[in-house]
Amino acid sequence: MMKFEYVIKDEVGIHARPAGLLVKEAKKYESKILLKKDGKTADATRLMAVMGLGVKCGQTVEVEVSGQNEELVCEAMKKFFEDNL
Repeated sequence: MMKFEYVIKDEVGIHARPAGLLVKEAKKYESKILLKKDGKTADATRLMAVMGLGVKCGQTVEVEVSGQNEELVCEAMKKFFEDNL
C-alpha cells in the first residue's frame, strides 16, 4: 500500500466537475484508490462517495493506493491531483 497527502488548491474544493474527473481517472486503474478526510473514507471510483467527503479548498486529503502497480498508480494520481485539484 502506498499513500500521499495533498492540500486541495481548487477554489471551491472537490465539487462536481473535479470529482467527475477524479472518478474517471481512478477507473483507469486496477488498483484500489481511497480518499480519506477527517476519519471518512471514499472509494475514488464512486462519484457520490467522493463528493460526500465535502472537501474544501485548503483541506488535506490522504490518498491511499493498493493493488496492482500501486507505485505507478500512486505517482499518476499524485500528478492528477497537482494538475487538477
